[in-house]
Amino acid sequence: MTVVWIAIAVIVVLALSCIRIVTQYEKGVLFRLGRMKAVREPGLRMIIPLVDVLRKVSLRIVTRPIQSQGIITKDNVSVDISAVAYYKVVDAAKSVLSIENVAAAIDQIAQTTLRGVVGRHTLDETLSETEVINANIREILDETTTEWGVLVTLVQLKDIQLPDTMKRAMARQAEAEREKRAKIIAAEGEAMAAASLGDASDTMMAHPLALQLRNLQTLVEIGVDKNSTVVFPAPLMSTIGELGTFLTRENAAAGSHRPVPPVTERETPTNGQPVALSK
Repeated sequence: MTVVWIAIAVIVVLALSCIRIVTQYEKGVLFRLGRMKAVREPGLRMIIPLVDVLRKVSLRIVTRPIQSQGIITKDNVSVDISAVAYYKVVDAAKSVLSIENVAAAIDQIAQTTLRGVVGRHTLDETLSETEVINANIREILDETTTEWGVLVTLVQLKDIQLPDTMKRAMARQAEAEREKRAKIIAAEGEAMAAASLGDASDTMMAHPLALQLRNLQTLVEIGVDKNSTVVFPAPLMSTIGELGTFLTRENAAAGSHRPVPPVTERETPTNGQPVALSK
């Protein structure tokens, strides 16, 4: 009986060693005596013990962080850039036969590609054209990884670290740019205001009463808050000046018609000049 139970146990172990389960997101690469036999689809698969080896390959998208790289841009600025790459296996047989470790290979090729692509761009291009850089890195990686049966689906620059001196310089540049915009906007506002005032002056020249109405409105606005300041509009001041000129002319005319008193002479003083006396 002991031999029978041992035989049954051996048969069960052999049967279990013949069974392999390939999940839905995997494919199995079957090797028989060291040679690739076939690619097995998901499901329950049988192999020959001690003869067959079934390598399972995941077809899911893998996220591979690219560690920070010290890169010198085209305009000689040192930056530290990290990224992330997304890839998946599309050919299970190639991924097993062509390369030993797909993850390590993707990591190394992504680092070198990142340094090469960013080094061909200036700092401003790196900060503003990240989509172009991402596309360039992905295209270069695809050219290499296609032979491995791997497809790089996406590459994204994750973090860009700038030196402190460059951050301060960029802050000053941004401040100067905003000041320039503010001055331009203020100048445009002054030009628009001057044009509007010119149109208003033309209207007042065509309609003199409009200026008087505007003066009265200004006086009303000043007197709202019980202000003690007295304001004389320019037309009123000119009117006062004309009135003063008129009064001066009138006084001069009245003085020219005033009678002159008679003059008498007396004895000549010691200096010999007569002295005029009026009655």
